[in-house]
Amino acid sequence: MGERSTLSQTQLQEKLLNESKSPIQLLYLKLHAISSHGPSPAGGDVASDSYNNLFRDAEGLRRLGVSHYRFSLAWARLLPNGTAPLNPAGLAHYSQLLARLRELAVEPVVTLYHWDLPQRLQDAYGGWASPALPALFRDYAELCFRHFGGQVRYWLTMDNPYVVAWHGYGTGRLPPGVRGGPRLGYRAAHHLLQAHAKVWHLYNDHFRPTQRGKVSIALSSHWIKPQNMTEKNIKECQKSLDFVLGWFAKPIFIDGDYPESMRSNLSTLLPEFSEVEKKYIKGTADFFALSFGATLSFQLLDSHMKFQQLESISLRQLLYWISSEYNNPKIFIVENSWFVSGSTKRDDAKYIYYLKKFIMETLKAIRYDGVNVFGYTVWSLLDGFEWHRGYSIRRGLFYVDFQSHDKKLMPKSSVLFYQKLIEKNGFPPLPENQPTKGVFPCGFAWGIVDNYIQVRLVDTTPSQFLDPNVYVWDVHQTKQLIKVNGVFTSKRKQHCVDFAAIRLQISLLQEMHVTHFHFSLKWSLILPLGNLSLVNHTLVHYYQCFVSELLRVNITPVVALWQPMAENQELPVSLAKYGAWENPETVQAFVEYAKLCFTNLGDHVKFWITMNEPSVKNLTYTAGHNLLKAHAKAWHLYDKEFRRSQKGKISIALQADWVEPACPFSKNDQEVADRILEFDIGWLAEPIFGNGDYPHMMRGWLHQRNSVDLYNFHLPYFSEEEKKLIQGSFDFFALSHYTTTLVGWEKEDALKYDHYLEVQMINDITWLHSPGRAAVVPWGLRKLLKWVKSKYGDVPIYIMANGIDDDQNMVHDKLRVYYIQSYINEALKAYTLDNVNLQGYFVYSFNDKTAPKYGLYSYVANQYEPKPSMKRYREIIDNNGFPRPETPEVLCPEEIDSCPECHFFRTRKSLLAFIAFVFVAFIVTIFLISYYSRRIKQKYLACRMRKGRPRCWSRSGVKAPVSALLATLSKPINCESGC
Repeated sequence: MGERSTLSQTQLQEKLLNESKSPIQLLYLKLHAISSHGPSPAGGDVASDSYNNLFRDAEGLRRLGVSHYRFSLAWARLLPNGTAPLNPAGLAHYSQLLARLRELAVEPVVTLYHWDLPQRLQDAYGGWASPALPALFRDYAELCFRHFGGQVRYWLTMDNPYVVAWHGYGTGRLPPGVRGGPRLGYRAAHHLLQAHAKVWHLYNDHFRPTQRGKVSIALSSHWIKPQNMTEKNIKECQKSLDFVLGWFAKPIFIDGDYPESMRSNLSTLLPEFSEVEKKYIKGTADFFALSFGATLSFQLLDSHMKFQQLESISLRQLLYWISSEYNNPKIFIVENSWFVSGSTKRDDAKYIYYLKKFIMETLKAIRYDGVNVFGYTVWSLLDGFEWHRGYSIRRGLFYVDFQSHDKKLMPKSSVLFYQKLIEKNGFPPLPENQPTKGVFPCGFAWGIVDNYIQVRLVDTTPSQFLDPNVYVWDVHQTKQLIKVNGVFTSKRKQHCVDFAAIRLQISLLQEMHVTHFHFSLKWSLILPLGNLSLVNHTLVHYYQCFVSELLRVNITPVVALWQPMAENQELPVSLAKYGAWENPETVQAFVEYAKLCFTNLGDHVKFWITMNEPSVKNLTYTAGHNLLKAHAKAWHLYDKEFRRSQKGKISIALQADWVEPACPFSKNDQEVADRILEFDIGWLAEPIFGNGDYPHMMRGWLHQRNSVDLYNFHLPYFSEEEKKLIQGSFDFFALSHYTTTLVGWEKEDALKYDHYLEVQMINDITWLHSPGRAAVVPWGLRKLLKWVKSKYGDVPIYIMANGIDDDQNMVHDKLRVYYIQSYINEALKAYTLDNVNLQGYFVYSFNDKTAPKYGLYSYVANQYEPKPSMKRYREIIDNNGFPRPETPEVLCPEEIDSCPECHFFRTRKSLLAFIAFVFVAFIVTIFLISYYSRRIKQKYLACRMRKGRPRCWSRSGVKAPVSALLATLSKPINCESGC
């Protein structure tokens, strides 16, 4: 691609005679500024040809809306021999450029020297290795001040003297390519500092009073962080910065001398300043001009300059260090950005997100760290010749077609990004990103997820009343229990509350105030052989107890029949061994398994998931085909045989992360995002919730790829009968959502590029990320919910899992607290603002024991402890969302009490049942006593009449055993009225 290690001074001079700017073209905006396919040109003689396209470049400035523009004057263009005579063409060119900038109200920021030393000065003097150069540079600067100073307020004497000295005269990697070693490099730097000081004093003494400008030097730096936070490593980091940035910054901004670490480590290699020179150099900058980006930090920084520490691209930390190290100077970022591949044309997403990161870090440094940054510069306006990288990379906001005669410009996506950034003057809060207030509907499902409830052999054994033996305590000798042979006690019938593991989990769930608990059954353990020939009835009984105990405390169990895990995909070994879901027999095996579960657990489970989060990344098209048929058959089985009696709901739960186009202005990137959504979600969702078949986009793409490439991925076809079977096999749309990813179509990073789907994964490094590198993007959930509604109509939706990993050592659990409340708030927006039929939200996960780093409960030393995120989630549940302060409390219908004591009775059902039984027994007893007393009385009278002795009687004449109980009921009979 034309990459060259050096460029001769003759070639460089020819190049500059054909360009208006040096190869580094920068734009500056106060607080916001800017500084191919086919063969590329062999060298940098023409590059973007700004010399002949001045108005083309100016139009780019106008389109961006910048207020400042940084460019370089070419010493070799104005003074081809390094000294007089002056080149009139060069003078006219720069005068025309400044006039055009004035017409556009764009203020120039001008660099006097950007590595373009006239060849004669290199040949005659040896360039910057000669002590004669500072005076010659002063003369050149005076010429520039006289001719252009009235139109320029910001001057930079030279750009990146570290690179000029070290790689120009030390390593020889850059022009003039002198491999003089460290000694010559340090000598060149010595002269560069002297030259800068001469020019600053020249301007300060003779031009500042009338021109009122400011002068500085553009210093480049990397950032370094310690491998370990030890005092030694921290000192090594300081030394690394001293040897690169401090080399030039300390003499200018502090005391006129080199850093102590350099003087003590370099001994005689480092030249010395006299006391007069120190005073002369000290303070020769009106602001701190900083260059930060890929050129130094990741391309031209020698490894030994890192002092065995770690490089980082943290601009914010560097800005804070400069502020602290150099007495809080005013900082002007005069060069900053990244680069993209030389083959990238219009959609430079990688460039955008680096740019976004750097600008955002600059803003944070200003607002949060108190750093005095007053300007930011993007590198650069146009693509150009990139010195030792040639044309293999691009850094411009505008794409340059190097093969075209007029070097045609095309705006990249970064132009639109930066244009809008300038319009908004940064990153103002967007209304759609602000939290909302409101509550969810009555009956909203608040849940928690556990992949599997922990089932061990000890868990399936009740904890007490199992051993019928009698024991005595040997208090004198063994101090142990001794079984008494031949003596037994009666066994009590087992109860579900005997399971200690169940009691503990239920109590933790109650503490959370959740209404639903979602877990998956273990198919591989329930049916070890994959069929009904062997059923683990002990485990089934344990599950029965677990769901019944959940219902007892008013927590609805949400049970998944199958969830793929790493080992055998959680299938019975016999099925996993013979093709897993590739084997059609697995479909019928799943249906038999589902029937067993419905039969044994269905009376307690009203909320079923057939398959939970089947991973499309690990599914073949044949496996996905069979999986869909298995789901549909299980759904129809429940619908026909169990729904009427059990009255439950059943569906499938799909993993559904949001996919966002990396360049929001790019049609190509949007097409890629749409394609990935169809492959990731639509593949399994469209047959069930849509038309009964796979997405048209998916089938069309596979047909195209199979026809042009060597791929042969066959997407099966459903019969018409199978389409009818699958279509509509749902009661709700259940989805798991964790994060959002960015995608683009331009290939930038081979490691993150999917050739089959032609998609480049992009990382927005400004997003908040978890320790596991999952992006925290709450608005992605809302976009996903709207997408589901737009695709599949007003279907009831449950967010079946939503969570983030966090550092287990973090005491305050701040990331997960933020994650949960932000994602729930976006779900609330989808419900209240977008009218999404959202009916439930579940957090992932229950505890760290079953899902390390994801739990709302920590698990340490066999103890569960609630994290702050659990308490925040409970608070949201109790409020049913985020109510406004003035919103009155709303009692849902099932919560309205006819009396204050109703809650007392609802929570003591067993006690009430016993009291009711006693009351009924008492009433029955009274009835029986009354009934039989009348019968006895009637028999006695009949007996007397038969013996012919009719007479009156009293209760004392009754000999029946119940006479005592009837004493209060019997009275003497009035004989006058007859017996």
